[in-house]
Amino acid sequence: MESAERVRRAEARVKRLRPAMGTWVAVEAAAESHEAALAGVEAAYRAVQHVERRLHPSREGSELRRIHTAPLHTPVPIAGTTWQLLRLAQTVYALSEGIFDPCLPSHPGRLGDLMLSDPASDSPWALCRVPLALDLGGIAKGYAIDCAIGALRAAGCGAGVVNAGGDLRIYGGSDTVLLRHCDGGCVPLAVADEALAVSDRDTDPCRRPVEHQGYYRRSGEMRKARRYAAVVAASAAIADALTKCVLLGGERCAARTLRALGARRVA
Repeated sequence: MESAERVRRAEARVKRLRPAMGTWVAVEAAAESHEAALAGVEAAYRAVQHVERRLHPSREGSELRRIHTAPLHTPVPIAGTTWQLLRLAQTVYALSEGIFDPCLPSHPGRLGDLMLSDPASDSPWALCRVPLALDLGGIAKGYAIDCAIGALRAAGCGAGVVNAGGDLRIYGGSDTVLLRHCDGGCVPLAVADEALAVSDRDTDPCRRPVEHQGYYRRSGEMRKARRYAAVVAASAAIADALTKCVLLGGERCAARTLRALGARRVA
């Protein structure tokens, strides 16, 4: 039997770098042939573009915009995957006691004012009980990475990496990445079949996606907030969201949310 190393070397690998979601998205896929790996990469980018259209906070036709503009207490049909993401966001909201709240302060509503259909429903929906403006910039990039990984798997790729502006997820293997710390130094970090997300409050605002106004905290003392956080989790959406809990919550909040969702802080 050939060794795993020889099999790995025999795989065809394709790497591409393209702009998406206000940043650069790098996709790498490994498959039995160059054509299969390339097909996986293209499928991954289509998945990212689909998320970008569906979860844009203001673009005509996006599900978030339909939720924002619907009359109060009116169920808005949404995709099952959007329902799952909003449910995850509400889980983190509850665990963090409202610290993670991706709703803009331009409207009075908070994430707890968004009602979702029953999990068993065949026709998922969302409705606003209070006027709110969802800006999922604190979790959508990680979610898009997860969708891209799912597309690679569905295309038959045996391994892959998706890196969107420094947030990444690896499957089918392991890699060592250079994790930049807030002091500008870098340390090697092994990542294996998991995701890494980084949030830096001192990042140049010009580098942030134009469509997202930012991430807001409505409670607590901002002077105690961290400036930098890095989290490793099973999914990029979870890692992305939990960096905000580490940044903006206290030690107890961070520890509680990390433990509940099986994640760990690495910086």
